[in-house]
Amino acid sequence: MSTFRIAACQMNSQDDKAANLATAERLIDEAAALGAQMVGLPEMFNFLTVDEKMADGAEPLGGPTAQFLQGKAKQHGIYLHGGSIPTLIPGSDRIHNTTLVFDPTGEQIASYNKIHLFDIHVEGQSSYKESTRVAPGNEMVTFETEHAQMGLTICYDIRFPELYRALTLAGAKVIFQPAAFTLYTGKDHWETLIRARAIENQVYMVSPAQIGTHGNGKQCYGSTMIVDPWGSVLARAPERECVVVAEVDLAAQEKTRAGLPALQHRRVDIYG
Repeated sequence: MSTFRIAACQMNSQDDKAANLATAERLIDEAAALGAQMVGLPEMFNFLTVDEKMADGAEPLGGPTAQFLQGKAKQHGIYLHGGSIPTLIPGSDRIHNTTLVFDPTGEQIASYNKIHLFDIHVEGQSSYKESTRVAPGNEMVTFETEHAQMGLTICYDIRFPELYRALTLAGAKVIFQPAAFTLYTGKDHWETLIRARAIENQVYMVSPAQIGTHGNGKQCYGSTMIVDPWGSVLARAPERECVVVAEVDLAAQEKTRAGLPALQHRRVDIYG
């Protein structure tokens, strides 16, 4: 089949892991009931708190949250993209910001550590340094499903178009971008960046997001969305915890690429 249904979950995660997992379970169950064959969660869906305490929520790769995701994928027979979670790095006081993906049998089929870290200072407005607690990953990741090849990114990665082009050239037709985008940057940049990555690479973008105020005082923009290869917003979340769904049409994607073959028109002989 050239079409399949995908869902993106919007959450307001806090520092209560049990409550966060209960919310995630409710949203995953709702997405499955809506016929989603693949479900995505937001960044740090299981634990979001003040920076200096993020390590308190970190787990090994096969820890309780991974087991939870494995069980839900198997229960519903779906692909489950676990947003991201804080994971332990043996021998380090920093953690990774990690995406785990599970197939319909509950097998883990992909793992990605966020490679671009959010270190910014906008005078008088916003200051944040993710690298004080998080170590960057060093590998680009795609994974295969019977539907399509897909790519993994997280939040701040969206500002680096080179990564999205590389994932596209590696065969990704759908790219996930779970996020906890700040309200300050999100109101001006979020939709523009997601639609730009979709348009320039002619891919589906799936961007599950955190929304609202969190225990660390951070305000997240929300606006979870699914965007098609033409840049049209297929689904957008309202300002609350919820699920949005959309149909991914691979035949329509190929028609878009054939009619506007920008990927074939690249002048790599000039600019690499």
